[in-house]
Amino acid sequence: MAGNLKTIQNVAHKAPSPWWVGIVCGMASFIDSCAIVSSGTALVIYQKSLGLTNSQFGVLSASLTFTIAIGALFGGRLGDRFGRKHVFSVTMGIIVLGSILLVLSSSFWSLLCGMALVGIGTGADLPVSLATISESANDSNRGKIIGLSNVLWQVGIIAAAAVASIVGDWGRQGGQILFGFVGVVALVVFLLRLSIPESDLWVTARAERKKGIETVRAERSSFRDLLRVPYVKPFIALIVFYALVNVGANTGGQFGTWVNVNIIHMSVATSSRITLIMYPINLIFYFLFMRVVDTKKRMMFFYIGAVCFFGAYLIYVVFGFSIVTFIAFSIINNFGGAFAFEGIMKVWAQESFPTLLRTTAQGVIVFAARFVAAIVGSFTASLIAFSPRGAYLGLAVLVFVGYVFAVWGFAKNRRNEFDTEGVEEAAGPAGEPVDAVN
Repeated sequence: MAGNLKTIQNVAHKAPSPWWVGIVCGMASFIDSCAIVSSGTALVIYQKSLGLTNSQFGVLSASLTFTIAIGALFGGRLGDRFGRKHVFSVTMGIIVLGSILLVLSSSFWSLLCGMALVGIGTGADLPVSLATISESANDSNRGKIIGLSNVLWQVGIIAAAAVASIVGDWGRQGGQILFGFVGVVALVVFLLRLSIPESDLWVTARAERKKGIETVRAERSSFRDLLRVPYVKPFIALIVFYALVNVGANTGGQFGTWVNVNIIHMSVATSSRITLIMYPINLIFYFLFMRVVDTKKRMMFFYIGAVCFFGAYLIYVVFGFSIVTFIAFSIINNFGGAFAFEGIMKVWAQESFPTLLRTTAQGVIVFAARFVAAIVGSFTASLIAFSPRGAYLGLAVLVFVGYVFAVWGFAKNRRNEFDTEGVEEAAGPAGEPVDAVN
């Protein structure tokens, strides 16, 4: 172990900056949001230009969500078995191929294949890119750099919306540009990732496992380990927390404009303008999260955020649907989400599992959340149309249950308690590395 520790320390001097790794690998989140938003607009354009039926449009829209979920499940496991770099390089290539197919497609089936490739590549990239970020950082900046991926996710939405605002009326060419934009970004990220080496921690853990060295990160590599103490509690807590809270978030993202137009009776233009104004405000909230996530105030802000995120759904229930309540809902919900949703999930996921299980666990967590969101999303519009207040009360209940599981899993844990690598790299009283607590 001492020799392995020295190897890691020597390599660390030559490794790229953790912030550079955070930006390049965090672009997975940019591509995730950009692909979702871009496809939503591009498919509307393609429906008119290619004569797609409503059912075909629905299948294409749902296929992206389902394939992202499938990609995360398999990509996470492959990242633990074969390394982060191999997987996050292949995933970008898959996204590029899928984008090219979408640009050239002229039929439903070719579009479906292209959507599936982009979804699988995007989903598979998420867990391995986040693990790479985490394993290049340290206890003082890990949360901040992981939080940067949330900022990039928001920037991806803004970028897609900006491109759509320019090419949205260009007919099929506009849809091709939107899909092409995703492919170009993926190609640039692929080239930038050539500068990112394989995770030193994964290399060391893999070497220890092959040599039979008994450390937590070398021994814990089977999926069954996630169902055993001490990993089963955070594993279950993260799955339920992220899946249920994501139902609320996904409803706002997927059906927000639909609610504004059909329930509040706004115009699409008014809804879009108000939403666009919210984006810079959201970025401020995400930057605030980056400031507090690596401090002792993390859980305090989580509780405040959870109350705000949950309470925002009750605004519609209590005060009804109007432009005023929409603005109040958006600000309060976005503030809560910055501190008590995906950002903190990503951080907890990094801290809760050892090296050779980290991307496997995250893959399952992302898979569960996207799969549940796709299922619920298939009948959400009908529920809202039947009873708007009842639907949002139901969302509030789901979100509340999700937060109950988050508190159960993490309320009593100090910051970085499950951060096995941070412990493994620390030196004991005699200068020798100590074993991980997990």
